[in-house]
Amino acid sequence: MTDTGSHKLVIIGSGPAGWTAAIYAARASLGPVVYTGVPKQNPSIVLPGGQLMLTTDVENYPGFPEGVTGPEMMSLFQKQAERFGTTVVGEDIESCDFSRRPFALKTSGGGVVHAHAVIVATGATANWLNLPNEQRLAQSGGGVSACAVCDGALPMFRDQPLAVVGGGDTAMEEALYLTKFASKVYVIHRRDELRASKVMQDRLFAQPNVEMMWNKVVTDVLGEDRVTGVELEDTTTGERSHLEIKGLFIAIGHTPATRFIRESGLEFDDKGYIRLATRSSATNIEGVFAAGDVADSVYRQAVTAAGMGCQAALDAERWLGSMGVH
Repeated sequence: MTDTGSHKLVIIGSGPAGWTAAIYAARASLGPVVYTGVPKQNPSIVLPGGQLMLTTDVENYPGFPEGVTGPEMMSLFQKQAERFGTTVVGEDIESCDFSRRPFALKTSGGGVVHAHAVIVATGATANWLNLPNEQRLAQSGGGVSACAVCDGALPMFRDQPLAVVGGGDTAMEEALYLTKFASKVYVIHRRDELRASKVMQDRLFAQPNVEMMWNKVVTDVLGEDRVTGVELEDTTTGERSHLEIKGLFIAIGHTPATRFIRESGLEFDDKGYIRLATRSSATNIEGVFAAGDVADSVYRQAVTAAGMGCQAALDAERWLGSMGVH
């Protein structure tokens, strides 16, 4: 394999966490190299730019009073990082050897890049139903989303009937959030009981504009440019029905993008997210840091990911300094 050189800091991932880390690291003269990843045809795989590449309107990120599209925001982040000297490589990191220093990272281009420090910022993918129309309308901004907190307050969803698919605490939180804006919130669940905690169920059931759709699965999402409804199938009788809605929120979990480092020696929590030290971006391996949704199963917001990217860059800078790498 080709040795593509050695660097002070390599950042894996190009969402808000990765680009923010790059901005801070570049301004600290660390010469960061960002591996953005390679575009995939499967939308459930993290794209270069992260989950924001599937978000048409971002209205809750500070500094954009008129809102901004997700792709535009990530383009601005990248330009800012490049302005301070960040090197950008459009390849995947396929595996990492953290057992030796400098670390050895295998690239999809067939090379090996060496790094004294690494920030993993590969994010997490929402779990989708994998229906063709669901994916099409999610990518086009047609009313399918995997984040109610991100998108639920948009004008297109206000005072409209909306639906949430899922039965865990995340689905309850998403549905509760939507009750503030929607005329009605349907919760579609494949069984006749929820996995969510009792307290979360009670909070949801107390809302007057919530209706449960028990023993139902979504078999199709209807609408050309915007969601107009969903086709449902009863899991007990097989009966088909049609539910008219103007927005569909998928809340069946997230999968952190860590497959390429599962055998690297890093520690993960019980959900598969990278485990971090308390109040730090440091992992269990010295010199390896993590930021954003790959290590955050709670908030999963662009602004919190950016904050974690800042933290990781500062932690990496201090660690490199302590190791005599300047």
